[in-house]
Order: sequence, then structure tokens, then C-alpha cells
Amino acid sequence: MEKRAQFTSRAGFIFAAVGSAIGLGNIWRFPAVAYENGGGAFFLPYLFALLTAGIPLLILEFTIGHKYRGSSPLSLARISRGAEWIGWWQIGISFVIATYYSVIIAWAMAYTVFSFKLDWGKDTTSFLIEDYLQVGDPASMGSFVPGVFIPLVLVWIIVLGILFAGVRKGIELATKIMIPLLVFLFLIIVIQALTLNGAVEGLNQFFKPDWSSIFNGKVWVAAYGQIFFSLSIGFAIMITYSSYLPKKADITNSAFITGFANSSFELLAGFGVFAALGFMAAQQGVGVDEVVKSGVLLAFAAFPTIINELPAFQQAFGILFFVSLTLAGLTSLISILETYVAGIQEKFNMSRSMAVSIGGGLTALISLFFATQNGLNLLDVADYFINNFGVAMAGLFEVIFIAWFAKQLKPLQAHADAVSDIKLGAWWRISLSVITPAVLGYMMYDNLKQNLMGDYGGGDYSREFLFNYGWTVALAAIFFGVLLTMKPWKQVTLDEKEGL
Repeated sequence: MEKRAQFTSRAGFIFAAVGSAIGLGNIWRFPAVAYENGGGAFFLPYLFALLTAGIPLLILEFTIGHKYRGSSPLSLARISRGAEWIGWWQIGISFVIATYYSVIIAWAMAYTVFSFKLDWGKDTTSFLIEDYLQVGDPASMGSFVPGVFIPLVLVWIIVLGILFAGVRKGIELATKIMIPLLVFLFLIIVIQALTLNGAVEGLNQFFKPDWSSIFNGKVWVAAYGQIFFSLSIGFAIMITYSSYLPKKADITNSAFITGFANSSFELLAGFGVFAALGFMAAQQGVGVDEVVKSGVLLAFAAFPTIINELPAFQQAFGILFFVSLTLAGLTSLISILETYVAGIQEKFNMSRSMAVSIGGGLTALISLFFATQNGLNLLDVADYFINNFGVAMAGLFEVIFIAWFAKQLKPLQAHADAVSDIKLGAWWRISLSVITPAVLGYMMYDNLKQNLMGDYGGGDYSREFLFNYGWTVALAAIFFGVLLTMKPWKQVTLDEKEGL
């Protein structure tokens, strides 16, 4: 096996970790989640969730990767052979996410080009669904959509090129450029949005606290869910990245920096999104609550509408926004692919270039399904099921195994404390052994109950479609994990812990 790569410094690692954490969800998910769950009052459970789940889990995964010096499957196998399948399950989840996440980045690239002439016209929703994505009947895959296919090819050229370059010259260098550029561009967007008519009312609606929501358990679950999905924990990324850390890197401090940097960008996104939505509401003469959207429609329908109504610099604002989306997506996609590039490289004892060619090439091929006329429907269902019954559930299994079965919290705490200025206390062990499993366990119970009692999409999709592209995809990731565990490691690979 090739000698294990390392980041040149802890700063390089932090840029990469922050790049993974800051993704599309920070921009199009967090503002709506906060608004719908108590506005300003939501920040109290959000901060509590960050300190009792987000940062403790980051510290846990950073420590596992740093101590055991491997991808998620290898690191967990070095703790216990019985845990290896969880690591491969997480990699299976990453693989699924990468297949459709790349397509959303392709959309952002296409919309960057559309911004030059505002090609989306007045009816931005119809343009997105009918003219651009050409969405058809879910029962039929349809043909390829050229406007998606071409930028998708460009996405894969960029991402695979970075991965071929390696950890230092590829991932580290790219994130050191992309993350500062992303923050700079988004700051310009926020500053411009704050000057718009109606921006203050938008921010008032965003920050106006509904203190009664504090006593609603679902608000706290939403806070934990946002933290969990936002920080890239539970699906192999942070374990893999931390395995490239220098030997003496400060783990705990790095986790705090990563967690608070991610949350700061989410707050910045909240400012920009709700200032823009406030302007949109003022222009249309309606309340802010009538224009709030999240996800695909916020980014590719609501924002183009906002851009149309700007008094000046429409094209510039559009280019800035969609370039920001592209950068946020690329840094996350790079980290997602690296999980199984590292896993394949170690398990099959192959070169990095071969692992990138096989892992990245297969992902790129499967992503083409999402570039068809049925792509949006496939993406919607796959994203929902792999997140709710993949990421969150794998994270639950990981933390329960480490805390309750392997009983590794104290040894991992000792390792983190040995290289970190901030020493971990009982709060860390209690958070991981009690609070996080309880909240994630309730999330799983509630998700299962909702999806077994009713179908996702409220009848928009047939049960056959949900089973084929939702439940089957989520279960396939587990099957993948178990299947790859059956192939034995070379004993020398399990025994060596490079860099320690």
C-alpha cells in the first residue's frame, strides 16, 4: 500500500473539514428550518445541540481517524472487526449521495450561465421544472437532458482531477482556495441583500423569537437534525479526513473551530436568504411567510425571482449566488468521494489513481440517471431516504457501538487529551453515551412511524417508485456494508497504524 498521505498542517485539515461541512444545506435548508421552528428562539436548542451532539461527534470521529489512521471501515475494524460493516455502510451512503449531489452542482453551474442573460424569464418555477429539467412521468426514465448532462461532465472533470492530485496538492489546495472564495462571494451577496427594500422585515421575521416553541420537543429534534446533517458526521467523511492529520495535531480545538465555522456560515446564509425573501415579499405585496421556501425551489426558483426584481446588478447578483452554490457543493462532493477512494485503496491494496478511477468513475456513470427527465423525482426520493434511513441511522449505530459495546470513549478521550489543549470532561462522554443516542433514536422512531403510516410525497409518487428508489437504495447501502466486510483484510493492514 502507498504511504499514507497527510495534510501539510492542521490549518489544511480544518479548511478541508469546514469545506465538507459547508454545503448546499447550509444555504437552502438551515434558514427555513430555523424560521419554521421558532425563529430567534430556535438558536437556543440549536446551540445546545451543537455543544451536546455536533462538536462531541466531531471530536469522536476526528479522534477515531487520528488514532487508527485509516478510512472509516479500516479505523472501525482496528477497534473491532465487528464494527467494520458500519464503516462500509457509511461509505455506501456516501456513494449514493455523491451520485445525485453532483447533479445539483451541475444545475448551479448551468444557472450561473443563465444569470448572464436572466434566461429563466418571469415564471422561474416553470422554467426550472419544464424548460430546464424537462421533468416527465416518474414511471419513465425519459431521455438525457443536455442542459444537465454537459455541466455534469464538467463537475466530474473538476472533482476527479482534484482527487487524482492527492490529499495535499488536490484536496488541501482546492479547499484553501474555494472556502475563502466562497465566504467572500457570499458576504458580497449578504451585503447587497441587506440594502434591499424589505430586507429588514425579512430579518425581523427570521429572528423574531417564538419562545413557546422551546417547549415543543419536535423543535429540539429539528435542531439536532440540522446539526447532524450539516456537519458531515455519520457517513465516514470526518474519520477519513482526520486520518490524514499530522501526528501532533490538536483534535479538540479543530472540532470546535470546524463546528463554529459551519454554524457561522449557516447564520450568514440566514441573513442573506431572509433579507432577499423580505425584498421578494415587499415587491409582491405579501407577507414573508408566503414566500419562504427551502431546498431546490429556494435556490432555483425563488432566488431567480428575487434576482428578476432587483433594481440593479441583477446579472452580477445571480452569478455571485450560483457560483457560491457551486463552490459549496464542490467542497462537499470532494470530501464525500474521498471516503470511498480511501476505503477502496486500503481494502484492495491498490494505488490512489486506480481507486479514484474505479470509485469516481462508477459514481459518475450512475449520476447520469439523475441527468434524465426523471432526474428530479429520483433525486428527491433518494435524498430523503438515504438521509433519514442512512446517514442518521448509521450515525446512531456508530455512536452506540463505540459508547456501549466497544466501550471506547475513555481510551479515545485519553488520545484526544494527549494532543489537545482543551481537555474533555464528563460532558463529552455523557453527550455521546446518553444524549446523542436518545435524540437520534427518537428521530429514527419518528421517521419510521411517519413513513410506515404514510407515503413520502403525499401521493406524488407511487409506492412502487418509493420502494424502488427510496427504501431499496437505503437498504442497499447496508447490504453493501455487510458484503464488503466479508472480504478479509491483510493482517499487516489491520496491524499497522501509520504515523503513530
